[in-house]
Formats: sequence, C-alpha cells, structure tokens
Amino acid sequence: MQKKLSVLVATLALLGLSACSLFPEKSDETKNWPVTKLYAEAREEMAGGHYEAAIKLFERLETNYPFGNYAAQAQMEIAYAYYKTQDQAQALAAVERFIKLHPNHQAVDYMYYLRGLINFNDQIGFLSVVYTQDPTERDPKATREAFTAFKALVDKFPDSVYAADSIARMKYLVNAMAQYEVHVANYYHRRGAYLASLNRAMDAVRDYQDAPAREEALYLMMRNYEKLGMLELRDDTARVFTKNYPNSKFTNPNAPKDSWWKFWSKSDKTGK
Repeated sequence: MQKKLSVLVATLALLGLSACSLFPEKSDETKNWPVTKLYAEAREEMAGGHYEAAIKLFERLETNYPFGNYAAQAQMEIAYAYYKTQDQAQALAAVERFIKLHPNHQAVDYMYYLRGLINFNDQIGFLSVVYTQDPTERDPKATREAFTAFKALVDKFPDSVYAADSIARMKYLVNAMAQYEVHVANYYHRRGAYLASLNRAMDAVRDYQDAPAREEALYLMMRNYEKLGMLELRDDTARVFTKNYPNSKFTNPNAPKDSWWKFWSKSDKTGK
C-alpha cells in the first residue's frame, strides 16, 4: 500500500511539472524596451493617474539603465508617484535616496521641496480632524517635520523657485503649531487643570508672537488667572489683550471669524 501511495505521489508531481511546462510564465515585455520607450510609457501612466503602474515602469527603467539622466529622473518620478498615492513612508524613502545619490543634481531643490510637501499634507490631515478630535490624542510631529524640511530648502537654496512657496507654508505651519498649543490649553481648561492650561497658553504667547492663535492664548490666560484667583494678573493680561485685539471675536460675538487654517485647503497642494 505504501509503495502504491509513493508511486501516486511521484506521478502527481510529474504531472505538475508537465503542466508548468505547458503554461510557461508570462515574459516581461518591457525587458528589452529602449530607455526612451520605458520613460514615455511610464510618463503616460503618470499622466493617467495610474501611479502604481508608473512606479513599476520607472523601477524597470532604473534597473535596466541605472546610469545617466533617465535613471535620475526615474528616481524623482518614483518619489512623486508615491507621494500621489499618499504612501508617505515610501515617498520619503525615495526622496532621501535621491538626495543622497544626487546631492548636486540641478533639480535636487525640488526633492527638498517634495519632502516638505509629503509631511505638509500629512499635517493638513491633522488639521482636518483637530477640531473634532481631542488634540492631546495627536502629536503634531508632521507639522514640525514639514517645517524643518521647508526650512532646509530655504536655507540651502534661497534662490530656488520653490523658496517663496516654502516660506509661505512655513508661516502656516508656525500658526498650526501655535494653534496646537492653544488646543491643549483649552483641553486642560475644560478639565479644570487651570495651571496646566495657563502654562500652555503662556508658551503659545511667548513662542508664537505673530501667530493668529496668540489672541486666543491671551484670552485663555485671562480666564485661567481668574479661575486661579490671580485677579491682578488677570487685569494686566486683559489690558494687553484689549490693546492688541480691541474687536476680538472672543469678547465680541459679532466680530468676523477668520479660519486661517483653511487657506491651504482652497489652494493647489500637489506642488507639481
């Protein structure tokens, strides 16, 4: 019986091998394509929004033609394609790889800019929920990383065509970091932790003097001083608050409410 079973297993194995020989693996039609055709096809996939297909073609191009301008361009396109698919980790890895391999490339400033955009759009996602989610549940890490990336571009390439936009986004990110501090201060205030709230509000006033969130931070300081019974400090803060924000929305219900953080949601965030 054992012998018959062994013969059956061997026969099935041979049949399996035969079946494989009857249906050979599909060959890669791009294997022998010239670099120009590979690049053109990949760009066509990109234009159609088929980013995963484009990535595969650009990777094939880099494998087949690892040297020269086409390979460097393919690496840039791969980073951008991953960015468009919202694969932050892969996009950042591709950007860092390009910067390391081509620190003096004529378009390396764009890769610095793209690194900022990748983190910036992740930060935009943070702001989209910060008004409905407990702010202490999220670490604004992407905000800081986006600011650092844009600052690296401006410092290293002050004459870059991307410098002006990077500076504008840096200003926005400073506002975002200030707003985060105010959200945390509000969180503590709602829970009766007035001293902790006061400290966070004071940090926002001290560290982000030109940010729109400074107005709310001063207002929170007034409220916390009152809760803590520090009435003299409350009055001093109130004088500063009134002088700087005579028509504040926090004391005047009819004052216009400007949502500075919605600015980028109305603009082109692709960077390309």
